[in-house]
Amino acid sequence: MYQETIPWEVNYSREEIPPYSLPPLMNCLNGAPVKTQQDWIKKRRPELLALFRKWMYGEFPILPDKTKYTLISEKRDARAGTAIRREIRLVFRMNNGKSHSAVMLLYLPASASVNNKVPVFVGLTFGGNHVVTDEADVKITGLAGKWDKTKYAPGAQILRFPIDTILKRGYALAVASCNDFFPDFSDGWGTSIFRLFYPEDELKSRLKDRTAIGAWAWGVSRLMDCLETIPEIDSSKAACFGHSRLGKASLWAGANDERFKLVCVNDSGCGGAALSRRLYGETLYSMFVKHNIGKYWLNDSTEAVAKTPSRLPVDQHELIALVAPRRVSVHSATEDQWADPTSEYLAAFCAGSAFRLFGKEPLESGTPPPPDTAVGSDVSYFMRTGKHNILLPDWIHYMDKADEIFRQ
Repeated sequence: MYQETIPWEVNYSREEIPPYSLPPLMNCLNGAPVKTQQDWIKKRRPELLALFRKWMYGEFPILPDKTKYTLISEKRDARAGTAIRREIRLVFRMNNGKSHSAVMLLYLPASASVNNKVPVFVGLTFGGNHVVTDEADVKITGLAGKWDKTKYAPGAQILRFPIDTILKRGYALAVASCNDFFPDFSDGWGTSIFRLFYPEDELKSRLKDRTAIGAWAWGVSRLMDCLETIPEIDSSKAACFGHSRLGKASLWAGANDERFKLVCVNDSGCGGAALSRRLYGETLYSMFVKHNIGKYWLNDSTEAVAKTPSRLPVDQHELIALVAPRRVSVHSATEDQWADPTSEYLAAFCAGSAFRLFGKEPLESGTPPPPDTAVGSDVSYFMRTGKHNILLPDWIHYMDKADEIFRQ
């Protein structure tokens, strides 16, 4: 039997998962039960947000003093006339003169207008904006000087972004590179958004209570700020999405930013939708000790309990619950055992009490559904056959869930 208090190798045997229990979702820290919606809104939700900030993702970065949006390019007949494509530079400035920028790539259905506003999916890309499209004139962004330029070449991830299908369904798509907010490396602090808020000498090493996941989630919200100024966008109908470590970020963004009415969390694993206490596949220990990514993805408080996750006062069912009473859709893949699909499902299932409090529909069964079978409404789950990826079947389910909210 594996011992959670000592180093251990990656476990892919259900029989070797040590017994675990989850912290109670519907009890406040003082032991008082959460009985009403106001109990959740005024007491439990702020309490849980504070716990996740302290123990996992760090404090959510503050807003810049000023933000400026500049249109870099517009193509009104993009994708054979089916899309309006824009590239917009977001410049964040502080009153002391510090600045930082990101570039958003926005696709709108050609029919979108001030009188025909459209809903939008918002998220971050790996590499840069150019990886999502086969259009050669899209600006190359987000390489950060270190990325594999073959792996992240123009159009390298078009299968992950079925742009034409998204547009045909009547949705806009807005993306930016995660590297514009925090380069995905342990030494990315000095070129991240934290350069707005900290002296240069403090950015040479890990910041206390700040994380890359926090920066990426902040970035998703800053894209949403810009989208609120786009006349063809119905900003009341926005969904955030993310895959893998950016799935972790999308869930944290959705927990903090209530403008996102649907939170799409794809193959996010430990630190995302998967339970920290279920020692299977990716774990807090593997993040910090085996792969050294935890030291910038998550904070030092998480590192302190990486070998003993039962000491963590929260678990991911509570993070998913923070989306309530909005909608959340958790996705897995059959061959992505590293992300522990069963754990991702169980976390979504165990979040149900918070949604039920608002008259929403939680997952009904504690048993995951078969592959390629979508279940649930306000809390939904889908496990695609295949490997760690975000592909057309995932997007179809996300858009089906979005239709249920935005097409009423």
